Amino acid sequence: MFKKSLIAGSIALGIAGMCGAVFAPAAVAGTSTHTKTPIKHVVVIFQENVSFDHYFGTYPTAMNPADEPHFVARQDTPQVNGLNDAALNHNTNSANPFRLSRNESLTCDEDHNYTHEQLAYNGGLVDKFVEHTTRDTCSAPNVSKDNLVMGYYDGNTVTALWNYAQNFAMSDNSYDTTFGPSTPGALNLVSGQTWGAISTDPATDTYGAVGTDANGVGTVINDPDPTYDDCSTSKYPTVSMIDSNKNVGDLLNAKGITWGFFEGGFRPTSWDANGKATCGAKSANIGGVMVSDYIPHHQPFQYYKSTSNPHHLPPSSVRMIGKTDQANHQYDLSDFWAAVDAGNMPAVSYLKAAAYQDGHAGYSDPLDEQTFIVSTINRLEKSRDWDSTAVIIAYDDSDGWYDHVMPPIVKQSSDASHDGLANGSCGTVADGEHQDRCGYGPRLPLLVISPWAKENYVDHSVTDQSSILRFVEDNWNLGRIGDTSFDQLAGSLEGMFDFSRHHHDHDRRLFLDPTTGQVRFHHG
Repeated sequence: MFKKSLIAGSIALGIAGMCGAVFAPAAVAGTSTHTKTPIKHVVVIFQENVSFDHYFGTYPTAMNPADEPHFVARQDTPQVNGLNDAALNHNTNSANPFRLSRNESLTCDEDHNYTHEQLAYNGGLVDKFVEHTTRDTCSAPNVSKDNLVMGYYDGNTVTALWNYAQNFAMSDNSYDTTFGPSTPGALNLVSGQTWGAISTDPATDTYGAVGTDANGVGTVINDPDPTYDDCSTSKYPTVSMIDSNKNVGDLLNAKGITWGFFEGGFRPTSWDANGKATCGAKSANIGGVMVSDYIPHHQPFQYYKSTSNPHHLPPSSVRMIGKTDQANHQYDLSDFWAAVDAGNMPAVSYLKAAAYQDGHAGYSDPLDEQTFIVSTINRLEKSRDWDSTAVIIAYDDSDGWYDHVMPPIVKQSSDASHDGLANGSCGTVADGEHQDRCGYGPRLPLLVISPWAKENYVDHSVTDQSSILRFVEDNWNLGRIGDTSFDQLAGSLEGMFDFSRHHHDHDRRLFLDPTTGQVRFHHG
């Protein structure tokens, strides 16, 4: 049991479908309620650290050099709000955007600090990325490059994602719920709420909670490790969310809906005599660098006592995956496939790649990420539940990479110590709201891969990470999180679907090559 410590003062945790229609539920063990849409299985592939322009800035036009996989867009491809001639060649930043080749897939990790990202947007001028979020140099084999933050990839490197966009639905107007790095993004995905944090390691609380109240409760703006996790490291302080805070897992449990968060490397390599887990698994990225598979601060449910699995206990059986047992809905990625192969896929699943495949610059890359995404979707398309499944590909933050669109600010914050969007603030915090939740943050990629997704479609409606939460809430009639959660404001993802499709359309599948991202087989 962890002892919670109270913190005095302000500390920085450095850290349009068939509306209303009801469909009969699928024959899935443990799923006891109806759904609003034909979607019976939501699979969220939650990746790392990519702005929209970094992957889709020149979509659908790729350079197509001879030594890289080619991409040629369909003639009916809709345009996105991407990098036009002015943005590419006459940019108001101190450097123009530039193309990164496939051979430059391993790069430095950029600065994606809560405050620094706000400064980069410079009160809406969007012209200070080089000054505030670029990191140009790092250790080999990662590529160092001047003004690196302005770099972007095209369809010759992120080929699979461009092919998914050609055949399913994507958004060009979806945002990080707040500014900042991975942990806020992960918390917003599952709760729409970054306030409610208590540091359990105040002695090293350079990554703690800001705007703390008299009880030491604050807002997560950086990357603390979760309190309820044996594999949290001494590199970061630990934080837990107050017991009154709820997440989507709590809502799903209340309705008896099966669900789980599945992360690569979650299965321990050992337990000590006291049952404490060690997560020692490592994998090599394309540069040959060994990377620890499991990153605790990427696992949002471990911050909540109600949904945590501190000792990383395995499920009691394959039949119980998605239900409440000793694993408490927190699993290794291999457990997801055990459930799928047994015909027991949970209704709601969050998939987190082992770190080397999560796309995070510095230790991962677009090509390792592509292997994970394509292999996952190819396998899901062969499952018996594909005709009722929606795969949502989303990202936790932008890594600080340049994006030319100023996000709409729907929640303000006026903490002069940490807010820097304009003159040391992000507007004035509203009555009843919590400080240090300035958002929306940077624009991020968002794709929906499903037999029910619109084809070759670009959604322009405003959405954010908590829109995924809202889709789950609405589909299973879960209600809302409450306490100023962003889900109250979130735009709908339903515009990316066509729920009027005839039954014979529901076998639509696209199999890609995991290495090149090019089309192997297209059905439907």
